[in-house]
Amino acid sequence: MEVPHHEAIPRSAGIEARHLVKNFGPFQAVKDVSFCAHRGEVVGFLGPNGAGKSTTMKMLTGFLPPSEGSAWIGGLDIAVDPIGAKKQLGYLPERGPLYAEMTALEFLYFVGRARALAGRALRQAVEHVIDLCRIAEIRHRLLSTLSKGYRQRVGLAQALIHNPEVLILDEPTSGLDPNQLVEIRRLIKEISRNKTVIFSTHIMQEVQALCDRVIVIHRGQLVADDLLKNLISRNENSAVIVVEFKIHVTPEDLSALPGVEKVIADGKQFRVFSIAGADVRQELFRFAAEKNNSLLSLKQEENSMEEIFKSLTATVPA
Repeated sequence: MEVPHHEAIPRSAGIEARHLVKNFGPFQAVKDVSFCAHRGEVVGFLGPNGAGKSTTMKMLTGFLPPSEGSAWIGGLDIAVDPIGAKKQLGYLPERGPLYAEMTALEFLYFVGRARALAGRALRQAVEHVIDLCRIAEIRHRLLSTLSKGYRQRVGLAQALIHNPEVLILDEPTSGLDPNQLVEIRRLIKEISRNKTVIFSTHIMQEVQALCDRVIVIHRGQLVADDLLKNLISRNENSAVIVVEFKIHVTPEDLSALPGVEKVIADGKQFRVFSIAGADVRQELFRFAAEKNNSLLSLKQEENSMEEIFKSLTATVPA
């Protein structure tokens, strides 16, 4: 897949990453990443563990300085005008800090004052996010006593209290039960109507339910940046066959078969990706017969975001 490389990112973008690079000593965690997201867009930011997602998000929020490149929020370079950029930004880290000794209400007032709200504006902002995030019933409870779902809602409330143009959410649904997932999904969908939202997740169902666009990063590199519907339609004409043989074969053996685009070893099984329009099942049967081998299993996977993600994150060499 050819990845768009944004040389000129539109100035209307709510979030812009421009050739971001982050080095930790000799290790390069993020490698020349550029993308943008606009108002009203929900962008899923995906990648395996250690891919560079959180590092990229921390550079976008100004938490980490980039080794090279720049991050822009609402048209402002966060390194040049950090206060101006952060006024437009709401951020929920993966493990958002909540002060356990405070009640939810005390915490929101504390965050609101830190965001330069005061008086009537502060009171209205607190009441608005309490209503939006549906946390009225726990407003007087200590944060240390709340469930994971309520803590996430309080975390979203603090990110929204100053009515930012941009929201960056790092794993907002991690560890939630199905009912809590539905509630957080509702919140994200509701608040995205007039904001730019980028969130990272490992839950592909959340991507398909919420996202307009998908950005995939792997080993610090951008491997996809496209509309969700385009990513799915692009893969509709290709298939993935999961196959297991009785006698040992190599990925190279299967990659040489007609109609095969690539092969990924997965334990004793192989995931065989076909060229668009090709049906490689006959070739796999023929290969087994010619090699006096036996097929222990063969099944075609459904085209899904999970399979697209697996394909994208298996294409970048180490």
